[in-house]
Amino acid sequence: MRPVRPALLAVLTVAALTATACGASGTEATTASVTDSSGKSLNLTSKQDRIIPAKVDSIAAEVPAAIRQRGDIVIAQGSGAGNPPFGFPASDNDSVFIGDEVDISNLIAGVLGLKLETTNTSWEGLFLGIDSGRYDLGVSNITVTEARKDKYDFATYRKDNLAVEVAKDSTLTFTGPQSFDGKTIAVGSGTNQEKILQQYDADVKAKGGKGINIKYYQDTTGVYSALASGQIDAYFSPYPVSAFHVAQTVGTPQATKIVGNVSGAGTTLQGLIAATTKKGSGLVKAVQDAINHVIANGDYAKVLAKWNLSGEAVTKSEINPPGLPRDNK
Repeated sequence: MRPVRPALLAVLTVAALTATACGASGTEATTASVTDSSGKSLNLTSKQDRIIPAKVDSIAAEVPAAIRQRGDIVIAQGSGAGNPPFGFPASDNDSVFIGDEVDISNLIAGVLGLKLETTNTSWEGLFLGIDSGRYDLGVSNITVTEARKDKYDFATYRKDNLAVEVAKDSTLTFTGPQSFDGKTIAVGSGTNQEKILQQYDADVKAKGGKGINIKYYQDTTGVYSALASGQIDAYFSPYPVSAFHVAQTVGTPQATKIVGNVSGAGTTLQGLIAATTKKGSGLVKAVQDAINHVIANGDYAKVLAKWNLSGEAVTKSEINPPGLPRDNK
């Protein structure tokens, strides 16, 4: 995805998005900035209760010598101006990005004993930066695909599910590609969900249907304006993005709902999200071991719970597992 952050509402009305307390060898101070209807707090400020794990020497020793000697690791997110809940500006400081991908980056850097240098760029700029060596790692809701495996190494850390988000009063239901026949569906350009939607369009037409009118917008503000005004029938997006937006809009004229979800790798394979590094860089094994360490000690579960992503947890990190097929089916 590469959308722009939608405006954060003053009140969230879904308790499922409330933050849980996190603890580790070190944490930052917390100031809760938003309160939902149940009185629980979701911290959207720059003062995050962020887990900073202690260095694990045996795993840190696996980091390539050049990075170890430098003492820091540059991890990039391709969230553009913001993409909740992955990476987006804090409510009190637009220059500070928060989100689950920022927290995952801190877990990795902590275990590796490296100073974390984060940067935010466009989706395209993320991959260009990895290619050039400017960024050591990408942690930005990147789906493992067979095509991407030609150029990158992956260490998985979350399942990849996609959502069908519609206006609250929509009668659209989703049971498969045929549900989109004759409909106008928005999707992010250059994403794996775009490839899946294009395959849906081909499948629908092959069965004699009208096909799918696929629409692209510069940012999610445009998407949600179009959804509210009826210009599009649905938004096909990463599930966490839609879940966050549904929570933001409960009780407002712009309220939305999720009517279906599918694996980000299609119908026959569970999609996986992974930390991404240049192929052959030598970094991926250390990153995998760091992720498995925080899965085992519970820090990983705390981060996912904080951002309402527990349902997308993996039991272990894998290096370069089967990804979205080249034929997109």
